[in-house]
Amino acid sequence: MAELSRRGFLGTALVGAGAGGGRELGRRGRPTFVLVHGANGNAGYFAPLVAELAMAGHRALAVDLPGHGPAGHFPPSYQAPQDLAALAAAPSPLAGLRLADNVDHVTRIVRRVAAHGPVILVGHSMGGATITRVGNEIPHLIARLVYLTAFCCVRLRSVLECFTATPEGRTSLLTTIPGLTDPGRTGVTRTNWRCADRGFLAAAKAALAGGWDDAAFLAALNTMEPDEAWAVTTDDARGVPATWGRIPRTYVRCARDRAVPLPLQDRMISEADRATPHNRFDVHTLDAPHLGPQHPRPLARVLTSLLD
Repeated sequence: MAELSRRGFLGTALVGAGAGGGRELGRRGRPTFVLVHGANGNAGYFAPLVAELAMAGHRALAVDLPGHGPAGHFPPSYQAPQDLAALAAAPSPLAGLRLADNVDHVTRIVRRVAAHGPVILVGHSMGGATITRVGNEIPHLIARLVYLTAFCCVRLRSVLECFTATPEGRTSLLTTIPGLTDPGRTGVTRTNWRCADRGFLAAAKAALAGGWDDAAFLAALNTMEPDEAWAVTTDDARGVPATWGRIPRTYVRCARDRAVPLPLQDRMISEADRATPHNRFDVHTLDAPHLGPQHPRPLARVLTSLLD
């Protein structure tokens, strides 16, 4: 999957009150959804979902991972008029980031939030690697893990291996999205999400947002960040059955996902369930592409149902 090295994967606002219930959700305080984005994303990806949860009376906190959001890297050559040669050559501070940096960051956040009530930790896409490793570290502070068409590594070692070592992963359309860098040399994947080429836009939409209208797709594309740390895709992301494996968990399948294809989602669910047969995934399915439903209400309904 050297070609996937050139692609982006997908995917902090605190809002008001909620109600609790279910396993470990009867603890003191109100439950909070802590939302972790995927590659090339930021907390803004979850803004529509956070708003929907807030209007239903629930607490949600969307996290910016290290090197993303206000700490994101946007080289001057990424601005218009773009200098593509300079953009391809520009170094990135994200080159030094590892999956452990994401894990440490989210662990600190979960510790603070858990002081006020149960935590439901949600990861989208590559954010699944982060929440799994957080589950290894602090299982006693997490009421539930939720994977939104996200990577859940148990037998497969890393996000990269999910693509390179499986027939299910090799059908991903992420390979059709042109990239700018060799991550083995630069330490990052870099994607020009501001490219106006029709072929690029068609490939990105097919991989990430098939079925969305063009206006919504372009709005989402313009929230995405060019750089992602390559080591996050190659580092060990496996869950440990003795720790991660004892946390109740939910998988939200996206049936029309062409980036993390449905057969790959199902493989990860099955491998996790075999590792912890006493604690299997609670599975839900949305008729949605990789970025999720264009309108957040169906996903919000799934999440709030976990509080019952």
